[in-house]
Amino acid sequence: MAGTLYLCATPIGNLDDMTLRVLKILEQADVIAAEDTRNTLKLLNHFEIKTPMTSYHEHNKAQKGLQLVERLQKGETIALVTDAGMPGISDPGADLVKLCYEADIPVTVAPGASAAVVALVLSGLDTRRFVFEGFLPSEKKERRQVLETLQTEHRTMILYEAPHRLCTTLEELRAVFGGQRQMAAIRELTKKFEEVRKGTMDELLAYYMEHTPKGEFVLVFAGYTLAEQKQAKQQSWESISIEAHMQQYISQGLPEKDAMKQTAKDRGVSKRDIYQYLHQDKKE
Repeated sequence: MAGTLYLCATPIGNLDDMTLRVLKILEQADVIAAEDTRNTLKLLNHFEIKTPMTSYHEHNKAQKGLQLVERLQKGETIALVTDAGMPGISDPGADLVKLCYEADIPVTVAPGASAAVVALVLSGLDTRRFVFEGFLPSEKKERRQVLETLQTEHRTMILYEAPHRLCTTLEELRAVFGGQRQMAAIRELTKKFEEVRKGTMDELLAYYMEHTPKGEFVLVFAGYTLAEQKQAKQQSWESISIEAHMQQYISQGLPEKDAMKQTAKDRGVSKRDIYQYLHQDKKE
């Protein structure tokens, strides 16, 4: 019978967050597939685990993934770990899971810390609905395209970012979402220097332009609010005349009174205001 692939979450900073179940799996597995064996060795040494390791990362996943599947088909048990957090989130673990399912190999998870979820609940922003984007593409044009697809996203958004790119990313976020969008920049999760800095995009950019960013960051920012949506619509309508605005509805078949009512609603004014404007315009 085929062995089982275990996706084992490891601490994102504080080693006390390691679960007893993950420790047991790492001790009993035939092999541990690690994103960076040097980092994982420190973890294993801390818990005195002697299980052999093999590397599995973005640059060798095509060849190594097939090799791991072969070992699983022979009945071996493999524990997959990333450098920190949950395997399969922003790393090639997801590719190995797909290979296993295609080969009818059992896959299960030994859960634990995940930086995205930890940062979300620390942010103080809405946690009911959220979108995780991981790391943005490295190419500037692609980054902009991804951000523009999120421009009217109503859910809370989560990004990962390295310290040396933080200010550039904050500038890009401000350009797309506006300087007054609320957000939290969270660094060094669960570690000694854990920090949650909240404010507008303008405020956080100004802060990190003066204070060199240090540590890995999770950026959490508010979604597009109904108030922003209403304001944007009003601004778009204000770019055309009231007559042209009404004409759009009349051309759709609405009676003049209904077109006047809808125009007033779009512009956030009363129907009487629209009537008086048009009446005054005719008098003049």
